[in-house]
Amino acid sequence: MIPRLRKLKPISNFQNPFQTFHFSHSYAVAFDSDTLLEPFVPSHSHNAHKKFDIFPQRDISYYNHLLFEYSRNGLNQEALNLYAGIHGLGFLVDGSSLSCILKACASFHHCVFGKQVHCQCIKSGFFEDVSVGTSLVDMYIKNESLDYGKRVFDEMGEKNVVTWTSLLAGYAQKGIINKVIEVFNVMQVEGIEPNPFTFATILGALADEGAIEGGVVVHTVVIKNGYELTRSVGNSLVSMYSKCGMIREAKYVFDRMDWRDVVSWNGMIAGLVMNGLELEALDLFYSMRLANVKLTQTTFATVIKLCANLKEMKFARLIHCQVVKSGFGNYDNIETALMVCFMKGGEMDDAFKLFSTMGRTHNVVTWTAIVGGYLQNGKPERAVDLFLQMRGEGVRSNHFTYSTVLTVHPTISLFQVHAEIIKTNYEKSTSVGTALLDAYVKIGKTCEAAKVFEQIEVKDVVAWSAMLAGHAQGGDPERAVRVFCQLVKDGVRPNEFSFSSIINACATPTAAVEQGKQFHASSIKSGYSNAVIVSSALVTMYAKRGNIESANEVFKRQKERDLVSWNSMISGYAQHGYGKKALKVFEEMHKKSLDMDEITFIGVISACTHAGLVNEGQRYFDMMVKDFHIPPTMEVYSCMVDLYSRAGMLDKAMILIEGMPFPAGATIWRTLLSACRVHRNLELGKLAAEKLILLQPQDSASYVLLSNLYAVCGNWRDRAKVRKLMDERKVKKETGYSWIEVKNRTYSFVAGDASHPLSDRIYMKLEELNTPLRDAGYQPDTNYVLHDIEEEHKEAILSQHSERLAIAFGLISTSPGAPIQIMKNLRVCGDCHTVIKLISKIEGREIVVRDSNRFHHFREGICSCGDYWVTQPILSKSSSSRRDAIKSPITQDQPRNPTPSTICFGFNSSILYEVSPPSCSSDAPHQEFRLTTQIINLQGQGETT
Repeated sequence: MIPRLRKLKPISNFQNPFQTFHFSHSYAVAFDSDTLLEPFVPSHSHNAHKKFDIFPQRDISYYNHLLFEYSRNGLNQEALNLYAGIHGLGFLVDGSSLSCILKACASFHHCVFGKQVHCQCIKSGFFEDVSVGTSLVDMYIKNESLDYGKRVFDEMGEKNVVTWTSLLAGYAQKGIINKVIEVFNVMQVEGIEPNPFTFATILGALADEGAIEGGVVVHTVVIKNGYELTRSVGNSLVSMYSKCGMIREAKYVFDRMDWRDVVSWNGMIAGLVMNGLELEALDLFYSMRLANVKLTQTTFATVIKLCANLKEMKFARLIHCQVVKSGFGNYDNIETALMVCFMKGGEMDDAFKLFSTMGRTHNVVTWTAIVGGYLQNGKPERAVDLFLQMRGEGVRSNHFTYSTVLTVHPTISLFQVHAEIIKTNYEKSTSVGTALLDAYVKIGKTCEAAKVFEQIEVKDVVAWSAMLAGHAQGGDPERAVRVFCQLVKDGVRPNEFSFSSIINACATPTAAVEQGKQFHASSIKSGYSNAVIVSSALVTMYAKRGNIESANEVFKRQKERDLVSWNSMISGYAQHGYGKKALKVFEEMHKKSLDMDEITFIGVISACTHAGLVNEGQRYFDMMVKDFHIPPTMEVYSCMVDLYSRAGMLDKAMILIEGMPFPAGATIWRTLLSACRVHRNLELGKLAAEKLILLQPQDSASYVLLSNLYAVCGNWRDRAKVRKLMDERKVKKETGYSWIEVKNRTYSFVAGDASHPLSDRIYMKLEELNTPLRDAGYQPDTNYVLHDIEEEHKEAILSQHSERLAIAFGLISTSPGAPIQIMKNLRVCGDCHTVIKLISKIEGREIVVRDSNRFHHFREGICSCGDYWVTQPILSKSSSSRRDAIKSPITQDQPRNPTPSTICFGFNSSILYEVSPPSCSSDAPHQEFRLTTQIINLQGQGETT
């Protein structure tokens, strides 16, 4: 609202305006009565006022012109003092004087005084003056009062191009790009012709927001109006094209400019540096010197940044000498740029020496720079010490400081930093909020990250992408999809990081396969599918979701491949049973002399494991250690143990475990125990089980594997002891589940499931398959049923395993000949493996099964694993029948209400409930499968692990 009229009060530090003034190096214009005298240049700050003092008759015109000169020369404090004195003497000022004092209020950021002047404008009737109104708009906007400025603008009767440009600048400062464009369009509709400053303002706003499409349109208007070659517009065009990565267009504009000032040269050099063209920027700097353009501190700061990027410390020191000679040695931005240059070159001692010898108290910029330097050079402890020292000296952190310090977690307490951020009101800052939520994501606290995300006032694409990455890493594709949809709905344009995160989310087992394909199509439409980070995510997604052919197609089309692409392709082939193809990709990678890491060799050794290539696996292990000097990690050792164990070389696996430089983890002992069950090595299996249960006393897989080992060896008494121990420790056996996606919905089944609305048709389909299965020679292998029951009942249990129900549902729910893909949280038993091979041939379908270890591709009665990976049958004798009530633990981090994209059905229950299947990585075959529902008792026989 417009301020109410009240008497103008002089500012607190008002001096007598007719005493000493500081009026230096400016023209003063004096009047003798109404006659203009010649201008003069004062030789001293007091001389100007003395010139005015010699006139015997002083009227308002003298003081108006003195006020004008103060304002024109940036002496804002003196201008405010003079105006207060004039007003106190009862003189009336004219519209031009009011404009001058409002300009001083805008420059001096004195909004309270400006509002008092606004009242005088209304009282004296000068509010209708277009120059006064324009000055009011400008004053309010520069004092962060955009709403006031807009109201003054709306109330003005007459508006000129300066008025419109002031309003444009206000919206540009706030980053409200849609309003900038709207005002610019309305301005043209109203018949106001933009001037060079108008174009410079809107081009600067479009550059800051990266809105290059709008910038190109404005450029055409600039050409039409003949302003392209003017300095202000040309400089803005150079800046816009540089910031938007169109450096050729920026150089084209720069070369065509009629006259270039130092801003033009600085802008072009900075643009080249910004776009990674440091050598070209260096050539332009030499051209600038030859053109005898006076270098400014901005020039030196940019060139020092150039040296930092090139790591040219010698040249940086030469520039530093020139800086000192030019008198810029003590400027903050120069010293900070030089310090950052030393830090980027790894010369932290010199950087800290410069930091220590700065001849004044360090400000937040220098502190943040030195803290960030130690972080970049791998010294987080020293960075934290300096951060604490900064706080001890009373220097208040800003958003750059917090964004920098948050990357050092967990060296520093995240919760303490978060509390300080709230205390200093930076939680709503885009950069700080994004860094904070990213820090929470890295420690797995996605819920806290989501709360921080909601607090961010202006969410840019970086914040959205960080939240997407959090849900992707947390294995929550549904929330990730909702966030992505909200991103698009809010008008934020996704970038390559957004697409990479959402595609990675679709790689999780619980995500809908079709959604991943839709996001792939969206990335193509947006022009990001060829970005290396997106294409690598696509390779990973297709490989993990059972479509290795599509993964290979994306891999072959990649113009540029990073390590993630190669690793994903190698591990993808390994998981799908194509060991030789995986090794071929590795050899291609090796021939190109590309960098490799332990993930690469984990994929290669896993490929050898899946294909039974023991000697090759050993050779690649030796290559990793001896040729590439990569120290084996726990995961690498686990792959080697798996390689030996699968081949029955248990003694060699044990020797490898004993020779490890660190204690074996749970994954290694679980792998060995599983192999001992297959190869019936009781003594070694008992040792592995002892170590495993000690590490993970509540892991049901440990007990079940040991129980099954005793069953294989016919030791039923010890088997019963293990089951009793599970009851005593309240360890619940993991239930087997299988799920399938049909028409963007996920359906889950357990053994003997009868809750699905189509249960009758599912079991009818299984019954129909019995005859062709028998005709094909199938005989149920009841050794996979560990219950002391009749053989017929055992066969019935086998026929109702969860994977068979899921496949039968797929057969009746999809069109004939369409491929079927199911997922299972446990390994597929050997009997089901045989049945699925036969079904694929009988039905003429490709059936893809992803169990806890790998993918099985069934085509024409053949599996891609070559039957090497099938669980060996357990030779069971009589055992007591046991029907345990299996309870499903409730998780608090999953929604209780079923969502449209995930509908699952529990065993013998008429209630719909949602299932969150586990990730199925090869090194964790037994993970807890959690249900978000109330406890449900399952009747009937479950599946064995």
